[in-house]
Parts: sequence; structure tokens; C-alpha cells
Amino acid sequence: MEAQWRQGGRGRGRARPGDELAARSGAAARLPAARGRGGGRAAAAGTVGESASELSSLKKFDEIKKANQAAAKKLVEEQLSSSSEDDDEDAEVKQGKILDKTFTIYTRQTDGDASELERTRQYMNEAFQSGAMTCLICIASVKRNQAVWSCCGCFCIFHLVCIQKWAKDSLFLVSSPLTDDDFGKKDYPWPCPKCRFEYKRSETPSRYYCYCGKVENPTVDPWLVPHSCGQICEREFKPSCGHKCLLLCHPGPCPPCPKMVTTTCHCKKARPVPRRCSAKAWSCRLPCGRMLLCGQHACENPCHAGDCQPCPRVSKQRCICGRQTAERLCASPQWQCNQVCGKCLPCGNHTCEQVCHAGPCGDCPRSGRRSCPCGKTKFTLPCTEDVPTCGDSCDKVLECGIHKCSQRCHRGPCEICRQEVEKQCRCGKHTKRMPCHKPYLCETKCTKIRDCQKHQCRRKCCSGNCPPCDQVCGRTLGCRNHKCPAGCHRGSCNPCPETVDVKCNCGKTVIKVPCGRERTIKPPKCKQLCSRPPTCHHSTQEKHYCHFGRCPPCRQPCQKTLTCGHLCPVPCHDEALVKQTGLHQSAGPWEQPSEPAFIQTALPCPPCEVPIPVECLGQHEVSHENC
Repeated sequence: MEAQWRQGGRGRGRARPGDELAARSGAAARLPAARGRGGGRAAAAGTVGESASELSSLKKFDEIKKANQAAAKKLVEEQLSSSSEDDDEDAEVKQGKILDKTFTIYTRQTDGDASELERTRQYMNEAFQSGAMTCLICIASVKRNQAVWSCCGCFCIFHLVCIQKWAKDSLFLVSSPLTDDDFGKKDYPWPCPKCRFEYKRSETPSRYYCYCGKVENPTVDPWLVPHSCGQICEREFKPSCGHKCLLLCHPGPCPPCPKMVTTTCHCKKARPVPRRCSAKAWSCRLPCGRMLLCGQHACENPCHAGDCQPCPRVSKQRCICGRQTAERLCASPQWQCNQVCGKCLPCGNHTCEQVCHAGPCGDCPRSGRRSCPCGKTKFTLPCTEDVPTCGDSCDKVLECGIHKCSQRCHRGPCEICRQEVEKQCRCGKHTKRMPCHKPYLCETKCTKIRDCQKHQCRRKCCSGNCPPCDQVCGRTLGCRNHKCPAGCHRGSCNPCPETVDVKCNCGKTVIKVPCGRERTIKPPKCKQLCSRPPTCHHSTQEKHYCHFGRCPPCRQPCQKTLTCGHLCPVPCHDEALVKQTGLHQSAGPWEQPSEPAFIQTALPCPPCEVPIPVECLGQHEVSHENC
């Protein structure tokens, strides 16, 4: 009724409040009459129509509501993802600053060399960077929730499953050439894939421990270094000094010992001073003063560690026999001249034939009982007479080790064995009658497979103990960039020892990854500002970090001068994305509509919206309108 009144009011003019009350009272008075005249059915039909229209409108409202909620959720997720990336970048920046500050303070306090901390710093950085730690066996990233094993020689980290398989395969390859009698008698080691440090069979890892080895299966904690238990390391320093590492459980080698000890200098002349244990060896720079080995001069070098150097001075010294004098270094007072001694021996018939020597010459070597050349008969003769031959057979064993010399006792070496024997070749397949001193090698080539299980021996007359394969393996390594340079072998090849530098876009941030890993690892996040020139009309672009691809759109105010003289306040629109529509005509209803294409173009500045005072045409009033 109110709607009818409003429609009537629009057609016949504005109604008064009294007319409205009268209309409502009249409608109320006519309602029972309408019901009494049988209008109940019409009222029911009207009620059903109104309820159906309400349901359809509610359904449309729910659909629009869901669509809006989905759009809002998508927008929130995009904002959260971008903010999370920023948070990750901020977190990595903070972690880098914390590590730098920690190692700087540690170096200052220990009075040591910063190079000693580089390995520990490198392992810590790789532990913090996602995807930086790589298993050299499977060439895959080491994640936080994966069980790992660390080598105690090179501190390289491997997957626990990979190192177990590596150790098993290595032990199998070493023990496979053995016979059944030799198997199990010797504990063959297995090597680390990187540094080749050897481990016993009993040292094959079977459980997952943290870096310091205290906690088994350490829990994943985002506030700790991955695979760390968070406790104090307490590993003994190498070389051992009696102290233990004070850092929290960490990868890589332990840094130098920071404990304070009281120690004196190398020469023990200075007073003891407190110093760090890692730098406790120090020099007072005063002359050493210790007596040198020559026994005449003192060491003039500054306070030093270890033994003193040989005396550098020169003096006149006699040889051992005392016949000659020469200027020589004090460090080598004992020297021999080239003259034969020549002193008369006690026999009075011969002279000493030794070269410059110390002490007495000794008895004549031709005095006493002497044997004949074959050694069977002894004679007592003056030293002036030679020992005669005895006339018996020589009977010395010849070089063949089987037959004896058949000549009579003689001076000088025996002849070669000339007896003919039935000799068997080295491989045992042929025999031949020939002189004993000649070796017999047949022309048969060995057909046995060498230890590589790929190539034949092909050596002439092989004894069966075939040498290792001398060919190069040449198989492509897991990195897909290099080939195996080792000799031909069984099993899988060793990991590629090369490393590759992965750089950011500007090249100032570099990480070293194993060869082959550069294809899948993400480039490092650089903390340097982007140095590309701006692509819009601004002289400088907004500050943002180094990145790959196009720079983000400029968000600075346009600030171009408009025709009215004001500056454009909207964000820069030199590279705005504009949707292109109507470029493609669909062939029919069966063709799916394609996504609209966007092009990057410069848009003109919008009309100036700066409010300025404007007078009306009659100059009666002044109002503020857009420029």
C-alpha cells in the first residue's frame, strides 16, 4: 500500500500525512472483507511468490559473497607470500650480521688469524642458506628434516642413507677379489667420498646424531642450526690443548681455543703473560742466545720456536785425518778429504788403503788364516803371499738357484748356468727344453677378465695374477659435466671433485656448490642494492635488492608538470600494464575464451585534481573546484 501511495504521489502530487493515515486505515478496514469474499487463495499464492524471489536473491547473494571471499583470500595470500619473502630476506640479513659479529668478536678476543675461522664460517653459512648444503653422493640438497652424517676429516655432510650405501658398496668392491679362505680375516676400511679418510667396518654409521654426537635424532628447531642439538659442543680441540669447544653444537671444524693461559716466550727470558690458548706460543723478539752445535757461537736470531738453525759462520777446520785445512761452515766441523790414508800397517809390508778416517788403521787384512776362493780349504800364509786354489770343485750355487758351479776352485764370479732343462712357461700351458738361465715365455695371450670386470688381460704368457686394468674409466660423472679420470673400476664412480661458483645477478654474492648442482640450486640472495638504471623518466629508481629479471614497477610520484602548471601526484605510469581486449575473434562457442593479453605502455597524466577557487559567471560566489 505504501508503494501504491508513493506511485500515486508521484503522479498526482505530494500527499499529506493525513491522507496517508486514511489510506492505511481504509486498507485495514477492507482486508477482512477481502478475506471473507474468498481471497485466501490469492493471498497464499502471493506469499509463495515472495518466498521464491527471496530464495533466489539469497542464493545470488551467497554466490557473490563466496566470490568476494575467495578474491580477498587470494589477495591476502599474495601479500603474506611477499611479506614472508621479505621476512626471509630480513632473517638471512640478520643471520649474516650475527655470524659476522660473532666471528669478529671471537677473532679479536683470541688474537688469532681470521683465516682459521673461514672453514667454520663457510659451514655455518651453508647451514643457514636453504639448498646450500649438498650431498656429494646423490647431488641433492640436504634438508632440515633429513638424517645426515658428517665426516670427521673434511666435515662434509652426507645423507645417512647415502653414506651407508657408499660404505657397503666400497667394502664389497674391496673384498670381492678375495678367495673364500681370505674372506673375513682382514678388516678392510671404506673411504670418505670427498677426502678419502678411511673408516673401519665397525665405524659404518647406523644412527643419526647431531654434530657434537651427544643427541640421537635431534629435533628440528627453526631457532637452531639445522641438525644441531643446541647444547655446548665440548669437542676437544685439534691439536689437543686440554680444553674443549665452547660454541653451541655446530658444523665444520671447531675454532681456535679461546681459553686464557699464562705462558712465557720461546726462549724463556720474558716474564709469563696471560694469553689465549690458541695463541700461547709467542716471541719476545730478543736474541735467542742459546749455544749452537758448533760449541763456539751463540744463536743471534730473534726468540723462536724449535731448535736453532745451524751456525752460519765460517772458520778454518782440519779434515778427519788432519792433513788438510779449509774454510768451512761451523755447522759441519767433521769432513773428509779425498786422500788415501797411506799409513804403514803393523805388518810393515802394506799401507792403509782407507780414505781419510779417524782412529787407528787396524791390522793388515791379509794376516791370519785365509780361505781359498771356494771356501773349502784354509791356509796360514804370510801376508805377502796369495792364497792358492785348492783344486776341488767350486760347488757354489749359481744365479738360477738350482744348480751348482761345476768348475774347479777359481777366482772371480761363476759363469751362468748352461744346463738344459725342461722349462714350463709362466702361464703353465706349454713346456720346452732350453738352457736354464733363459726365461721361457709363450705367445699365448691371457683371456681372463681384469678386476674392472670389463676388459680382458691380453698379456702374453700371464701367470694368472693379472695386473689392475690400465685403461681410463671415462664414464660421465653424476655432474654431467666431467668424465671419471680414474682407472677402469667396478661400481659407481667417485663424486666429481670440482666446485662451481653460483653468482647473483650483479656477481658480488657467490656461493660454491658441487659441480652439477648449479643447474638446480637457486642463486644466492644478494644484499647489494640493484644498480640498474631506471626505465622511467625518474633520475633514480626506488631502492631494492639485486635480482634477476625486470625491476619492479616504479612507485614514485610522477611529478611531471601538467598544462595547468601543477605537478602530477599519481604514481609513475610510464610502464603501466594495459589489458588488450577484442584482438582475437572466437571461431565459435566451442572455443575456450583466451586470457586477456597485457601490454606495457606509458599512460598520459590524468586531469589535474588540485582544488582551486572558481567564481560563478555572475561573480557572486566562490567555490573550490578541480583544476
